[in-house]
Amino acid sequence: MLRPIPARHLVRTNSPFRQTIRSLSTPPPPPQSRPLDGITVVSLEQAIAAPFCTRQLADLGARVIKVERPPTGDFARAYDARVKGLSSHFVWTNRGKESLALDLKNTRDLTVLKKLVGKADVLVQNLAPGGGGASGAGVWSR
Repeated sequence: MLRPIPARHLVRTNSPFRQTIRSLSTPPPPPQSRPLDGITVVSLEQAIAAPFCTRQLADLGARVIKVERPPTGDFARAYDARVKGLSSHFVWTNRGKESLALDLKNTRDLTVLKKLVGKADVLVQNLAPGGGGASGAGVWSR
């Protein structure tokens, strides 16, 4: 059992700065909530604009689900191999996200995407016009 340490033992007097050391029995502070906790974002994205946007949302607490095309995913994955074999750009813009590979021309995958979008709070996309394929047009409406 931990016993509280008397305050006189918590002060380092030999230091040029008087520092107080927390006792081991002090519980850690509660985790801070972030502004977008509880928000789900589905993103069909590649390159820089949308990935950077959704990285900011993830940093603010949103759950970001990045939808990539199989088999290669976001082409930014191949920019370089500096971070443990991964592209530094890709790692930087996609931290804190979940990733899912879906072929929008496959009806089963399209159904999965529609379910994701239906439950999401936000949809972000930066595909070229028609980039979702003709079958993907119905994704954008709930």
